[in-house]
Amino acid sequence: MPETSVPANTERRACAYRILRYTPNLVRDEWVNVGVLVYNPATGERRLRLVEEPGEYARVRRLHPGADEALLRALRDDLEQQFAASGDWQQLLAKWDNTLSNALQLAPQKGVLAGDLDAELERLYADHVAPPAPRPGAFERPGSRGAVRGYCNQVFRQARLWERLEKNIRVDDFTFPGDPMKLDYGYRRNGTRGFVQALSVTRAPADAKLLAYTAQRIRGKTSSTEFAAVTDVPLAADNERHRFVRETLRDAGVDPVPLEGFAVWVAKLRPLLQ
Repeated sequence: MPETSVPANTERRACAYRILRYTPNLVRDEWVNVGVLVYNPATGERRLRLVEEPGEYARVRRLHPGADEALLRALRDDLEQQFAASGDWQQLLAKWDNTLSNALQLAPQKGVLAGDLDAELERLYADHVAPPAPRPGAFERPGSRGAVRGYCNQVFRQARLWERLEKNIRVDDFTFPGDPMKLDYGYRRNGTRGFVQALSVTRAPADAKLLAYTAQRIRGKTSSTEFAAVTDVPLAADNERHRFVRETLRDAGVDPVPLEGFAVWVAKLRPLLQ
């Protein structure tokens, strides 16, 4: 995995966070962490992240074989709708404490000093929700989509483009109501709308078909668009799986960008967004 540094943000603010727990059996009082909410009580700025990758759902099923995956997949949209309908953070959180279903609970609020809510969300999610990293010396599989996206976050911040990007863009306006897919990043330049999506070829090559379909639907409703897929590995011509991903993306007009070349790609994009 390429590495890059992120400039330190010296303006650290007092924020709070809550861990979301999935507790299917209250009698046994056994839970698994499935999400993080971090926010600034003074400004109302918030960030929310919940499990979304196949490996994360698999971990929940291992711990709770009878887990309601449909409930977990719908959780983010349900909570975001409640956010949108409420104008008072403290009242909303108090209501959640009293009205969230028995299977879903909020851990007690904790404080944290954060200079960047996005970076703090990633840190808290890695510490409290993401599957544990392999022990030292163990075989490590190639990067997950989350790992690819984490690196993209760093590169965008390093290039000072972070604040100019849209994040977690819902696609149901372009596809069909209820479509749960979100695109990781979006930008606008000279009348063109661009989208960037992290893609793990080694773990989930079929995601290329979802991205290709989504790109085609967006193109059908937007006059000028461009798409890039950041892949965890370069697409080798002699690898059958890689050829499938490359051709699927190419037919939909999606430009594959290998992770190792992403910093250069962003450097070329940056002057176009000035």
